Amino acid sequence: MPARPIMDKRTFLKILAMGGAGGATLPWLMQQAHAADAQKNRPDAMPKGYYSLPKKGQARILHTTDLHGQLLPVYFREPNVNLGVGPAFGRPPHLVGKKLLDKMGLPENSPESYAYTYLDFYEAARKYGKTGGYAHIKTLLDSLRKDAGGRENTITLDGGDLWQGSGTSLWTRGVDMVEASNILGVDVMVGHWEFTYKEAEVLSNVALFKGDFIGQNVRVKEDSLMEDSYAELVEKNGGRGLFDEEVGYAFQPYVMKKVGGKRIAVVGQAFPRTANANPPEFFPDWSFGLREEDMANLVKKIHAEEKPDAVVMLSHNGMDVDVKMGENVPGIDAIFGGHTHDGMPKPIEVKSKGGNRCLVTNAGSNGKFVGVMDFDINDGKVNMHYNMLPVITNWLPADKEMEAYLSQMRSKKYDEKIIEARNPKYLFNKDRVGKTYDEILTEKLAIADRTLYRRGNFMGTWDQVLCNALRHEYKADISFSAGVRWGTTTLKGDWITMEDVMTQTSMTYAETYTSEISGKDLLETLEQIADNLFDPDPYLQSGGDMVRVGGLDYTINPTKKLYERISDARLDNGEKIDPKKKYKLAGWATVNRTPDGRLMWDVVRDYILANKGKDNVLKLSKINHPKLVGVKDNPGIADYEGELG
Repeated sequence: MPARPIMDKRTFLKILAMGGAGGATLPWLMQQAHAADAQKNRPDAMPKGYYSLPKKGQARILHTTDLHGQLLPVYFREPNVNLGVGPAFGRPPHLVGKKLLDKMGLPENSPESYAYTYLDFYEAARKYGKTGGYAHIKTLLDSLRKDAGGRENTITLDGGDLWQGSGTSLWTRGVDMVEASNILGVDVMVGHWEFTYKEAEVLSNVALFKGDFIGQNVRVKEDSLMEDSYAELVEKNGGRGLFDEEVGYAFQPYVMKKVGGKRIAVVGQAFPRTANANPPEFFPDWSFGLREEDMANLVKKIHAEEKPDAVVMLSHNGMDVDVKMGENVPGIDAIFGGHTHDGMPKPIEVKSKGGNRCLVTNAGSNGKFVGVMDFDINDGKVNMHYNMLPVITNWLPADKEMEAYLSQMRSKKYDEKIIEARNPKYLFNKDRVGKTYDEILTEKLAIADRTLYRRGNFMGTWDQVLCNALRHEYKADISFSAGVRWGTTTLKGDWITMEDVMTQTSMTYAETYTSEISGKDLLETLEQIADNLFDPDPYLQSGGDMVRVGGLDYTINPTKKLYERISDARLDNGEKIDPKKKYKLAGWATVNRTPDGRLMWDVVRDYILANKGKDNVLKLSKINHPKLVGVKDNPGIADYEGELG
């Protein structure tokens, strides 16, 4: 059947005036009129040649990072608070909104403004649509490889936090992401949340991965080297898990790649604070650390023995740490960074102690961006050209092979034998048994009364939902939710689905808990967490955001020292926190012990269903934004929803 012609508004009105639009025809005519208007002036049309990028030089490196299990397109709002302290004050990525656009030379009201900032996010999201999605990223990567003259002239890197962050990644133990990455063509990756699966699961996934899993700073503990059980684990996984017994490398520290006729060394740096940020019970045989001196010695050795044309570092340090390491370690030409989710349109150029130029990049999160760096290498000189491309889903057709894989994977039925958590008592919600992943994840729970987001140094609206759910579950005075940076955005007026809930809560230690805490311990805990975020030395920072606190308002001055930042903490009812008094605290995702409470996604789902109105809208009566002091002149804050002192 031929397509019906688009009718313009003038013709539509003329027909109405003649009485030609009967009741049955009217809805179709109205749709055509709106469609005609949209086609006349489409604000979301892709600029010509937007994704065309001819190669400059011989070799091209493609970079993604912090996908956090997001195989499908998503919305992801960038922060309006990203404070820089110490040497990072006012330095990208610690610029937000218009200040970031001005620094990077990008226009407002543009696809770049939508991708890199929070500005007019709701309107921009409605205009441009979702970002990312593996089927669309695959199309873009294939196009960029073609522009480079073929895959032999490219290498594709992933910066980690790939296997965790969704329902399907949790239920498949990361296998869905490994298989999708093989289709995508990832050549090299490093890890962080990957290590929150059991060691055997990690090694099995590394064996399944067709690329190289590297990390110079991941070591096998000395005691474990002597244990038969670990040797058996390594043997079972084809020797993976012990790359060098003498040094103790668990994985390859680096890999040499021939790209466009040039030899490029890729050195791996996993998240150095994994053992502090995540439960060590998942990786009892491995140790982590910054290991800057080891990195410097390794890079020096590579230059001396391998004679590479270029050396790059694939890192999950976080951007401020990468800047410092780029300054301190001679011989690195570029750092492809992750962990802190900073969408950086341009790299930061630093000069190392050895005198060489090093470009430090970070490719955001959730599949929103692909970083592209071309290397023009002649007579021993390395010239680098960098671009970062926002992945606007509507502008990229879906790759058919990836699309078919995703459809097949989501059609799998939920297996009640899958171990979701450490606590067998609350192993699974029996309502899920017999349903497909897609059926579970597309369940509609409630309509959002505002845009729900997580990213930012302090409380986000999605975080408030999580905190409210914990207090509702345990009738607690106060609730804690970790200041992690993963978790997608739900637009105002859209249905909150179970998939949305899982993107906020999917992890292997999602048990909830309740406990009593004194006011003194509460305040000291807040101080210690704040110090992890705002210590002026990036090597002492955790790279996350401030813990989210429900039922409590407080004042914080990030510029002060440890135990001087937090003041005027009060419950929602206005009662000031008494250091000697006990309070009921609810939380989840604890690192040091296995709690008894229900899994967080079930707690959140039940809270949403119990608290939506008759109109199906979930209303948030209050957001616990802390009062910020001492940061009015910091360019890393704009349009703060709370109070500035």
